[in-house]
Amino acid sequence: MLRDMTLGQYYQSDSIIHRLDPRVKICGTMLFIISIFLFDKFTGYAVAALLLFTAIRISTVPLKYIVKGMKAIVFLLVITILFNLFLTPGDTLVEFHGITITRQGVLTSVFMGLRLTFLILGSSLMTFTTTPNNLTDGLEKLLNPLKKVHVPVHEVAMMMSIALRFIPILLEETDRIMKAQIALGADFESGSIIRKAKAMVPLLVPLFIAAFRRANDLAMAMEARCYRGGEGRTKMKPLQYHKRDGITYMILVIYLAAIIAVGFIPILP
Repeated sequence: MLRDMTLGQYYQSDSIIHRLDPRVKICGTMLFIISIFLFDKFTGYAVAALLLFTAIRISTVPLKYIVKGMKAIVFLLVITILFNLFLTPGDTLVEFHGITITRQGVLTSVFMGLRLTFLILGSSLMTFTTTPNNLTDGLEKLLNPLKKVHVPVHEVAMMMSIALRFIPILLEETDRIMKAQIALGADFESGSIIRKAKAMVPLLVPLFIAAFRRANDLAMAMEARCYRGGEGRTKMKPLQYHKRDGITYMILVIYLAAIIAVGFIPILP
């Protein structure tokens, strides 16, 4: 399961999606995530799916590699679907042993499942096609106006970038610790859910120690290089918009217009 976590990883390629300005990809991802919560019709999800899978195809990132990251949220996805399926009031479709399934519950559970799936796939595509350094630069540029109200924009962007960079490192560390404890006789697979949860507790201490050690090493390395934040720092490769970025912004505007139009078209969901 830990090996299937792909959030924060970068997939090396030379596609047009990889070459887009990180600000475009960040804005596009945020727009996409917001848009999937603006409608409750299958036509809207069809438009969102068209944009998402077209972007995945253009990015040349293998779809199975992106979908692999979904395994980590299967449990959350199932719980969300079941809660909406059984707890949403409406027109009864099936009733047995006091459990009622309604038409509204079925639609809501399907829509929530699609929303979570699209959210993870869209976010993963951004991290797969954007290096942590570019992601930091893009966030810093987008948050620049907040400097006027004394928000430490560079530090916030740096922390978010470091957090993303540490995700695969900590997962690898967790996997290594689990293998070491399995070699000593630990059992993480058998038993009930509660027993499995208790078996995971011994992982926390060495994992936290490793995390703090890595964080301390990173802090010492930054201090040794006289890192003092964003004030007065220059960029070796300043971000610049190109023609492809303008075209992408136009595509996003067309997508937003299509999503808004779907909300007013009187078509059955």
